[in-house]
Amino acid sequence: MKKQEIQQGFRDGAPIALGYFSVSFSFGIMAAGGGLSVFQAALTSLTNMTSAGQFAGLQIMAAGGALLELAATQLIINLRYALMSLSLSQKLSGEVTMWQRFVIAFANTDEIFAVAMSHNRELTFSYLVGLQVLPILGWTGGTACGAAAGSLLPASVNSALNVALYGMFIAVVIPAAKKARPVLAAVILSALLSGLLYYLPVCSGISAGTSIILCTLAASGVGAVLFPVTGEKDKGE
Repeated sequence: MKKQEIQQGFRDGAPIALGYFSVSFSFGIMAAGGGLSVFQAALTSLTNMTSAGQFAGLQIMAAGGALLELAATQLIINLRYALMSLSLSQKLSGEVTMWQRFVIAFANTDEIFAVAMSHNRELTFSYLVGLQVLPILGWTGGTACGAAAGSLLPASVNSALNVALYGMFIAVVIPAAKKARPVLAAVILSALLSGLLYYLPVCSGISAGTSIILCTLAASGVGAVLFPVTGEKDKGE
């Protein structure tokens, strides 16, 4: 692996790690309140790396839900990662092997995907590993600290920590949208569709995970039609 590319990945992943720490801190507090130990809460974050999926899964476990219900919920909520992985694979360097793709797929979260897609070069295994390491540590470490802290923090602080992830994602998307019209169009369209699915009475039965999938498919499909990519992909300098 190339040291320079790993270091660039570290730099790009550091802000994500800070945001993940604050959000997973909240998850750790909830996990401890739900009866999980510090080790169990940290292991959950280390092996899942999905905020919405973990919060939803924790609620199902706390309510004594069935394993089938838990599995179905995780499938729906996290199905968007399959779409993001397909998109990410189109930008990978030809040197990335099959087993390396499996490693990369483990932590292909929303924010990591957004940063990787805005990278102005082909994506190498070295860069993506560097990009993912700190966020993984931040997500797992924040969960462990939150579970250890228990219920020491007031509810207002816990609520404020939950907002951090959305602010961080906006900070990732806005610069890319300002530079590229296709990204801006996809962002606006997905936001409009998300609002419609949330507020229209006929869509009240659609879950948050399904809503994300529908918005992703619609926005990416329209973007592909209106802004087709032609020629060879940019290999950087």
